[in-house]
Amino acid sequence: MAIHKLTTQLLRLLPVQRRLLLIAADALILPLAVWLSFWLRLAEPLSNSFVDRLWLLPAAWLIGLPIFAFSGQYKGLTRYVGSRALYQLAIRNAWLVLSLLACGVLLRLPLPPRTSWLLLWILLTALSGTLRFFLRDLLLSLQSKSSQQLTRVVIYGAGTAGVQLSIALRMAASHSVVLFIDDDHRLWHREINGVPIKPPQILREHKREFDQVLLAIPSLTRSRRREVVAQIQPIGIPLLMVPSVEEISSGKVTINALRPVAIEELLGRDAIDANSLLFNSGIRGSCVWVSGAGGSIGSELCRQILQLQPRRLVLLERSEPSLYAIHQELNALLPVGVDLVPVLGSAADESLVESCFRSNSVDVAFHAAAYKHVPLVEANPLAGLANNVLSTRVVCSAARRCGLQQVVLISTDKAVRPTNVMGASKRLAELVLLAQPHSSTCFSMVRFGNVLGSSGSVVPLFRKQIAAGGPITLTHPEIIRYFMTIPEAAQLVLQASCLAEGGDLFLLDMGEPIRIKHMAEQMVRLSGLSLRDVANPNGDIEIVYTGLRPGEKLYEELLIDGKSKPTAHPLICKGLDQGLPPEQLWPQLDLMQAAIERQDVEAALALLQQLVPEWQRSDALVVRN
Repeated sequence: MAIHKLTTQLLRLLPVQRRLLLIAADALILPLAVWLSFWLRLAEPLSNSFVDRLWLLPAAWLIGLPIFAFSGQYKGLTRYVGSRALYQLAIRNAWLVLSLLACGVLLRLPLPPRTSWLLLWILLTALSGTLRFFLRDLLLSLQSKSSQQLTRVVIYGAGTAGVQLSIALRMAASHSVVLFIDDDHRLWHREINGVPIKPPQILREHKREFDQVLLAIPSLTRSRRREVVAQIQPIGIPLLMVPSVEEISSGKVTINALRPVAIEELLGRDAIDANSLLFNSGIRGSCVWVSGAGGSIGSELCRQILQLQPRRLVLLERSEPSLYAIHQELNALLPVGVDLVPVLGSAADESLVESCFRSNSVDVAFHAAAYKHVPLVEANPLAGLANNVLSTRVVCSAARRCGLQQVVLISTDKAVRPTNVMGASKRLAELVLLAQPHSSTCFSMVRFGNVLGSSGSVVPLFRKQIAAGGPITLTHPEIIRYFMTIPEAAQLVLQASCLAEGGDLFLLDMGEPIRIKHMAEQMVRLSGLSLRDVANPNGDIEIVYTGLRPGEKLYEELLIDGKSKPTAHPLICKGLDQGLPPEQLWPQLDLMQAAIERQDVEAALALLQQLVPEWQRSDALVVRN
């Protein structure tokens, strides 16, 4: 009881009182070290040699304490004492010993043997250092005991990040690290600051002994991260992870900024380094124009284009909030010598697009603007056709007239054997690009599937439904989709543009298909919740099947006829696709544009079906006149 009361009082001391306590401790250590240096050297604690040199005791106080005070020894916080503080302490003690020696020589006082000076320095450093490390550990221990019940954690990863995390958690006094686990068998049965390192298999055996697993390997690949999550999830223990290497190195977050594993970090393949040979001079020093610059793909294209040092980047976006947001973001990243031009308007506005091309001397255009939400376009087919098809025609025509070097259309896998208006409109946009007459402008398009985190992705919807307590709405238990991260998709688009020769259809390797049901289940578990189903009626989140929406497929494809050929990039291939003869396409497009202008849905959809015969119009499609 008395010890507990004493330790509580120690925690309540004011900073000034703690400094005075350290000064008093040093005042005791100084004469003790002087005496020990004689005793250990001569084995006689009160020898005549020591009595003759008693001047060292008051001199140690008079010289040592001012040196300690003026050199900042009492400015540091004891609970954060580390190896650097010990080195500084050794330097101060060296100055003290040299000052005592100089004092003895100048005043011709009796001096101890040479080895006693070295012994005195070692003793001073050892005693004062031990005292400070002891006080540090005592304060941290008392702080931990005075706080609420600590969270018992296992750190997965005994590398640098794991060690830094354990130190940060110890200082925060919020977690108790009971174990390190690591895949490297050479580390097993060793320790880090007294905490043992064990193989991952031990988790299942001792799962009741800890509350969380903290994944402390920032550079982990996606495939390895999936394996770790699959290993830990069945145990039923919450898994958190440290930020990525990029986040830590940028200074945005600290090592102990723990967060749940996001589903985006598990889906998709491991990152593949960009082929620097494909980043030619097409963008560097050029004026690049991006439509849909505020969208998921358009905004990421802009970020990566800026890194390639264009002369000017023109942002075309019809949404004012989206244009403002991306303009502000890119302004903060803007390299020296690069102009940034925001343009508010639609890519279907022919006079605006041509004026934009001419006034900015645009060299390369990326046409990413499109309506892509299947149900919304299904309910508003004329808007979808105008934005997706007519804008492509406008951009291509204006590019030819203005002599642009290159135009790249961003397409979608829903354009392959489309079952909805959105997919059919994107297929028709592809046909528009393929039908462009020969000119100095190089036209190409890039087709790929879903991107993680985009506005049309199911991931944000599922996350919102989980946060609301469920249920998760899924159209069909067997639905399958391909997923790619937005940065990877944008990077491959830029590299595909460097492979273009004219009239090219590039297809991006989307990796392995993902069953959406499995993804939804995994998101529930990653949130620390359980599924509610027949096997577990008391679970947290239920999955409800609503049936396929009008025009929705169970799976998507990238090829129409299944034929393609490889390119210089392993993740980019070239589709062998046939378009429509211009003499057939252009008159039909003129009729479609007229139907859109007079809001004739029936006529526009009839023309769409003629131009894209593989699209079968759904009976559920509502016709508005």
